[in-house]
Amino acid sequence: MEELELIYDMAKESMERTIEHFMKELVHIRAGRANPAMLDQIRVDYYGNHVPLNQVSNVNTPDARTITIQPWEKKMINAIEKEIMNSGLGFNPTNNGDIVIINVPALTEDRRKDLVKQARSEAEDSRIGIRGARKDAMAELKKMENGAHVSEDLVKDEEKKVQDLTDKFIARIDEMLTKKEAEIMTV
Repeated sequence: MEELELIYDMAKESMERTIEHFMKELVHIRAGRANPAMLDQIRVDYYGNHVPLNQVSNVNTPDARTITIQPWEKKMINAIEKEIMNSGLGFNPTNNGDIVIINVPALTEDRRKDLVKQARSEAEDSRIGIRGARKDAMAELKKMENGAHVSEDLVKDEEKKVQDLTDKFIARIDEMLTKKEAEIMTV
C-alpha cells in the first residue's frame, strides 16, 4: 500500500539525514592530520557580520600538518588569527603578512583518547536519532493498523522492513565510528 511505503520512505529519509549529520560531526573531530573542515565552525567579523571563515578566505592544506588561510583582504589577517586562537581548537596561528599559517600539532595519547570518546558520543547520539526515526515509523504503522486501514499482516511486514532498515543504518554508524577510531589512534 502507498501509505505504508510513505511511512517507510519517511523513516529512511530521516535516518539518512542522521547519517549525514554524523558524517559532518566526524569531520570536525581532529585525527592528527590537517583538514580545512577543522575550521568550519570559526566565524569572523566582516563589516559587522559574523561569517564563516571560508567566505572571506581560501583555506588550504599544503601538507599533512599545515593549514593555510589566505584572506581575500589583508586587513582580515588579525581578525582571523584572533578567532582561531579563541576557538578552543588549541591552534596557535602565525602570519607572514599575507597568509595565516596553522601548524597542526601531533596528538598526545590522552588527547587521542578524548577524541575517541567524543566520536563515540556522536555515534551514540546518531544511533538515538536512528531509533527515534524507527519509533516514529512504528507509531504511524500502529495508527494505521488500529484505524483498520490495512491488515495486520501488511503492518507486520512493514514493521520488519523498518527494523531491517534501522539495523542497516546503525551498522553504518558503527562502521564509520570504527574507521574514525582507527584514524584517530594511528600515530
